[in-house]
Amino acid sequence: MISTQTAMLFRRVFFLIFMCLAGALGAAQAQTGTIKGTIRDEKTKEAIIGASVGIEGTGLGAATDLDGSFEIGKVPAGTHTLVVNYVSYQRKTIPNLQVDAGKVVVINTALTESANQLGDVVVTAQRLTNTEVAVITEVKNAQLVAVGVSSEQIVKSQDRDAAQIARRVPGVSIQDNRFVLVRGLTQRYNAVMLNDVLTPSSEVDTRAFAFDMIPSNIIDRMLIFKSGSAELPGDFAGGVIKVYTKRAPQENFTNVSFGGGYRFGTTFSEVQKYEGGKYDWLGFDSGKRTIPDNWPARLSDNSFSPELRAAFGRQLPNRWDVNTIKAAPDARLSFNLGRRYDIGEKQFGILTSLNYGNYHLATSPRLTSYELGEDRSQVSVAYNDQLYNNEVRLGVVQNFWLRLNNRNSLEFKNLFNQLGAAETVVRQGRNITQTSNDELAYSQRFESRSIYSGQLIGNHELANDKTKLDWVGGFAYTYRTEPDWRRARYTRPIGATNGDGTLVPFALVTPAEPNPTDAGRFFSKLNERVGTVALNAQHTFRADSSNREGGFKMKAGVYGERKDRDFNARFFGYNYIGGPNSTARTLPIGQIFAPENLTGRPGAFSLEEGTNPSDEYTATSTLLSGYASVTLPVGKFTGTVGFRGEYMDLAVNGILLDRRPGRGGFTLFSPLPSVNLTYDLNDRMLVRAAYSSTINRPEFRELAPFRYYDFNLNGDIQGNLSLRTARIQNLDLRWELYPSSGELVTVGAFYKRFTDPIESFLSFTAGGPSTLGYAFINAQGATSYGTEIEVRKSLSSLTSSTLLRRLSLAGNASFIISRVDLGNPVLVPDAGGVVTPIDPGDTQIINRPLQGQSPYLINLGTYYSSEDNSTQVSLLYNVVGPRIFAVGNKLNPTVFEVPRNVMDIIVTKRLAKNWELRAAVQDVFNQPVQLDQDTDRNGKHSSGDNTVRTYRRGSYSSVGLTYTW
Repeated sequence: MISTQTAMLFRRVFFLIFMCLAGALGAAQAQTGTIKGTIRDEKTKEAIIGASVGIEGTGLGAATDLDGSFEIGKVPAGTHTLVVNYVSYQRKTIPNLQVDAGKVVVINTALTESANQLGDVVVTAQRLTNTEVAVITEVKNAQLVAVGVSSEQIVKSQDRDAAQIARRVPGVSIQDNRFVLVRGLTQRYNAVMLNDVLTPSSEVDTRAFAFDMIPSNIIDRMLIFKSGSAELPGDFAGGVIKVYTKRAPQENFTNVSFGGGYRFGTTFSEVQKYEGGKYDWLGFDSGKRTIPDNWPARLSDNSFSPELRAAFGRQLPNRWDVNTIKAAPDARLSFNLGRRYDIGEKQFGILTSLNYGNYHLATSPRLTSYELGEDRSQVSVAYNDQLYNNEVRLGVVQNFWLRLNNRNSLEFKNLFNQLGAAETVVRQGRNITQTSNDELAYSQRFESRSIYSGQLIGNHELANDKTKLDWVGGFAYTYRTEPDWRRARYTRPIGATNGDGTLVPFALVTPAEPNPTDAGRFFSKLNERVGTVALNAQHTFRADSSNREGGFKMKAGVYGERKDRDFNARFFGYNYIGGPNSTARTLPIGQIFAPENLTGRPGAFSLEEGTNPSDEYTATSTLLSGYASVTLPVGKFTGTVGFRGEYMDLAVNGILLDRRPGRGGFTLFSPLPSVNLTYDLNDRMLVRAAYSSTINRPEFRELAPFRYYDFNLNGDIQGNLSLRTARIQNLDLRWELYPSSGELVTVGAFYKRFTDPIESFLSFTAGGPSTLGYAFINAQGATSYGTEIEVRKSLSSLTSSTLLRRLSLAGNASFIISRVDLGNPVLVPDAGGVVTPIDPGDTQIINRPLQGQSPYLINLGTYYSSEDNSTQVSLLYNVVGPRIFAVGNKLNPTVFEVPRNVMDIIVTKRLAKNWELRAAVQDVFNQPVQLDQDTDRNGKHSSGDNTVRTYRRGSYSSVGLTYTW
């Protein structure tokens, strides 16, 4: 039977899907065509940038880009008149243009200068934002240091989600295939906004947003702002990442895509898998893994006999057996539909996207620990894992757009993601120096995440054409659960034999008190609700053609956010009752916890609750902020000065292991000034300089006294009630060149000064060398500085070769130096959540880079497109320099993540009018994912450092077919 909560979730999801399809499929596709072309100066033949091009008698129009090019889509079939207008040029009318359905009309014309003052032609149209030219233009016109990627580029790379897209951006890298790092800083130093609303954290243990939850086909564009400003949130140091989902389309469309993937070392290989639930293929738990409703709040030893606790244990399904299967190929399905309607002066549009993916990954990680102390050559623990992960993603996007008139529009954007991951780990190895045992261990885990984000957006322009208002109301909900994570560990003495010379059997480890590393079952749930509201106003006092955004401006706005979270976890262990001669503890994993062995009597097992007081917490935060800025153009110089004030009231309430109240949080007002300066050297070249003061607040989980065991890392993760808000001073300088449409060259430098930066610390307070402990701490200070370069160039103007003219190149690189002043002492929480000062020890952990920061990041891409765009080929390369995974100490040195060279090859081919084929080979080199420990304690990664964890993901080949009508 499905639990009540699961059933309700199902009903909501499928009701949302039904409403999306019902609203989307009801319309007939209009018969439309396209008008495009180029506008130039009659005398000089130079491109005219920003000319208004409109179709007389309609609301359709566009503005010319950096090359003077324009494109107007969704033009009704028939005869039309085109009107072209630009200040100080004569108005031009082109009558009798015949537009046929599905055809493109090309108009290349020129404008003649006029000595008289011309009246403006008002052209109203939906601005294109998803093209490469549009994103480059938006970056160029911004007053900030920014980079971006368009959906047009996403199609070329065939990236499947926002995480893969982001690694194409200068100064950006990806961690764990889902977290975005800007300028080498960890994910905690980034602010993530979806449609201009801050997103909730998708993770329990860190402040992070998992970008793999956003499918690529619904992204309009992604912009990353690296310098601060008054209108941006102040809680960041790396960047503010804005992801915009698509709005109403220019033309009606419907497409269906389906594809498959083959991963080397996984697909069709034999893997170990436990029995899951019948709805795992949808990413939902069927309810079989949940704690039964009739269980008490706590199975106390004093209140329940071993027999009664064993009876409760028999209610949990005996799904411990691990079976050998062949991993299936990956599967991807998507349905996308866009409709646009004209209702008099009003226009209405809808966008529907349904996405499903089923992915498989089998790896063989090796996990090694070394003896504590100065001599790190002695292996303490050596494990070989067989890991199989089956991940499912189900996504629904439903966006509505309504233009009431030329000055007012509304949008309602909805995004729902369901992600489920079933993971089986079979571990074999030895604990050499601590227990002298061979070990056999199992981890059977299912994680489910449900995330909804919705925004109601309004854009308004007042009658004076100089004042603009926009507002956003948002709500987000996150539900994350780990139902019945099962773990068991068998041991036997190394080399121990029976009388006949055979090895003694493995026996289940059942300690007197349940603990996370031995036989047990773990359940956790997290609910988080976020409500947001924002209002922004902009007024232009006078027009000035020298200012790319137009005139002397003032901006002001307010932002409010309320966030509530509740988290709870329960853990149960198995207690063996009886003498050591019983064979019950040597039964295989599929039989040992069968009902007949779970009786609570001698020679059998009982269930014990190991839940700690610290295994639950609640948290709330209220953020109120306001800002104001002034933009003043003087000739070729433009300056923006702004001030933002943010008030945060944050509270985390938990219980320490000794049952004392564990309260963390703060009430803090943060003044955040910023200055952004731009100087136009000419129409295509400019220089930027920027200063901003920003902050970095602790996340709920980082403050909570909850202690979590990570089986794959064989380590504990502990919150810290004493964490303080970090403060950052940021300086940026960048030169930018825009040679032609779709091309750019940028060179920049930056400097950051941190006070109280938050890092992940490798604690030596864990139980021996076989289990590591990770905690969050404040270092005393840090600096980070570096350079960045980006180039996007087409070869069409450099060569007469037909092949080379179809090529374009893109590359970016960042080189960064950082140093940390750790301070002395460091405040580190112990296993019970109590914060105590410790001496960090020798200087090897002080003279080092900032945790998580890479010294270099390089992205290179070569793109080929045939003359008719029917064939596209992309060759992409990415590498990220070594970065600190966890800060070490004199007993356990710092752990580094080793660089990986990644190359992808993507081919897109239009087979017929409505069919398109996409094929890709990703991660061609298949280099290992590897963590090394700083054995020689020189504060950097070296070739002689010991490897503590390593595995290969496998090269990945995929083929997809899309049908559009």
